[in-house]
Amino acid sequence: MSEEHYYLELCENPVQFENASSVNNVFFDEANKQVFAVRSGGATGVVVKGPEDKSSVAFRMDDKGEVKCIKFSIGNKILAVQRTPKSVDFINFIPDYPHLEFSQECKMKNASILGFCWTNWNEIVFITDQGIEFYQVLPDKRSLKLLKSQSINVNWYMYCPETAVILLSTTFQGNVLQPFAFKSGTMSKMSKFEIELPVVPKPAKLNLSERDIAVANIYGQLYVMYLKHHSRTTDSPCAEVILYQLPREGSCKKTNVLKLNTTGKFALNVVDNLVVVHHQSTQTSIIFDIKLREPDCALNVHQPVLPPRSIHPYRIPLTGIGCLTCSVCSSSVSGYQWYLQVKLPPTVNLLQDKGKLIDFLLRRRDCKMVILSVCSQMLNGEDKGSLPVVATVFDKLNQVFKEYLEAEQTYTVAMESGPSRGSTARERPVRTQAVIDQSDMYTHVLSSFTEKKDVSHKFIIAVLMEYIRSLNQVQITVQHYLYELVIKTLVHHSLFYMLHQFLQYHVLSDSKPLACLLLSLEGTYPAAHQLSLDMLKRLSTANDEIVEVLLSKQQVLGALRFIRSVGGNDNISARKFLDAALQTADQMLFYTIFRFFEQRNLRLRGSPSFNPGEHCEEHVVYFKQVFGEQALMKQATV
Repeated sequence: MSEEHYYLELCENPVQFENASSVNNVFFDEANKQVFAVRSGGATGVVVKGPEDKSSVAFRMDDKGEVKCIKFSIGNKILAVQRTPKSVDFINFIPDYPHLEFSQECKMKNASILGFCWTNWNEIVFITDQGIEFYQVLPDKRSLKLLKSQSINVNWYMYCPETAVILLSTTFQGNVLQPFAFKSGTMSKMSKFEIELPVVPKPAKLNLSERDIAVANIYGQLYVMYLKHHSRTTDSPCAEVILYQLPREGSCKKTNVLKLNTTGKFALNVVDNLVVVHHQSTQTSIIFDIKLREPDCALNVHQPVLPPRSIHPYRIPLTGIGCLTCSVCSSSVSGYQWYLQVKLPPTVNLLQDKGKLIDFLLRRRDCKMVILSVCSQMLNGEDKGSLPVVATVFDKLNQVFKEYLEAEQTYTVAMESGPSRGSTARERPVRTQAVIDQSDMYTHVLSSFTEKKDVSHKFIIAVLMEYIRSLNQVQITVQHYLYELVIKTLVHHSLFYMLHQFLQYHVLSDSKPLACLLLSLEGTYPAAHQLSLDMLKRLSTANDEIVEVLLSKQQVLGALRFIRSVGGNDNISARKFLDAALQTADQMLFYTIFRFFEQRNLRLRGSPSFNPGEHCEEHVVYFKQVFGEQALMKQATV
């Protein structure tokens, strides 16, 4: 199959263990994203690998029995190893600390340790069948201090490292879940909740299995995902994934239902805030985005975003036998382990609704260039979208852009005003790839689009104006280069009447760069000169530019009248005007301008003569040559 077929793939750098056949056990630590390969025999050899080679660690420890669980604390500072149901052993990996083991038994009598979770570099939770025990590890004393414990019957547990929340399965059927949250040495009991199990024919009873539960952080919220299998005797036997949102405070609530539209064995992943469901029998996967809602479905009931696809196979070169092709997720094959990732480019052709596609892409990590390619595709060729579709896409992009600008402005104001009492420190808003600004659109989409020969100029202008309208709608100042693109397009197609209309009715906002562009178009469109002057006058801060424009057109008297009308004649450069008058070769015009500045000098300084700093000596010489020295204005006598 072609590359465009797959939207899920295994990462390019799998975790690989050499001599995998000699590995006794492999453990995956989700919190640190580490894989432990344990080899026993005499001494126990351990190799720890993460997603990057530089995070690899290898060491040996005494063989004290079969390793049931092994994990590093955050930052690889302390290693915890469980070998028995009663205790956990610890080894310091902090520099300058003795590399010796110390041990901690669980406090509850007759309890068996089901597992443990690191919640900080020196804080650990034991989960037993009788409850949980929260400890602080004291590496310098090689001991542990009990911070808090809670007695409760436990069937199994789940841990979410991003939120440091542990979920305990309680009661006989296992469907009452009790969460606990951990933060900076504190343990908080959250509201317990019940998973609604499917109805089964009597007298059979159904227990909740940990295989059907997953805990994940999706869009910054903690969710418990329940894979619900319905009885084949029901009206809709297809499986579902039920999402329960678990807030830090308040009760847990059922929020989303993901329709799998089939039955069988499944596995769940969360990648880039997408719920990925793998179907074993068909070897395919589907993805759900809980922020996308189907218009024809009930609230928060979701269908797959994209059609089912298999994961892109990964080819492993093997010496002597060619390649081994693997398409397994989160499992080991021949000593390899992979991380799953989403490929965005193939989604562009699989999701036909452009508005829905943009909503989907805006929430993904590496989305910018894919979004820009969607915009280009939408404006070109056979996939050319209608103007309303184009407008919808622009509005969605500019809404995200506006929200970022507002967040940035709020942050800037807060920083300038300083911290207020009792307020928490503000974090600068992160500019994600979803922020598509005007320069991105201009560079990657619009500038090349205006040069297309196979697209009508009417559609080109309509698209440009739609983008400008969309920016104005969310009150984003339109950059002058977008207006320039409109003007150049209009001039290229000789649409001067439309250009005049756009300027007359201020569809194109006034700016100095725009006025300068209009001036440059005078040879092609003579009226552009006056349009430019009118624009500069409206700007009121462009007096110097107006004078320069008039002087360049040898309209010296016009420039002088303008500068007098705005009250700037006392500060203007005499030499600049005299130079311009001299270039016209009109002697009477030069006389008039020369006399004006003599009168100004007399009024301001009491003498008609020019100061040396004005550098008008050559103009005085020329005046004498043409009109005689007697024509110079005499200094007034009292």
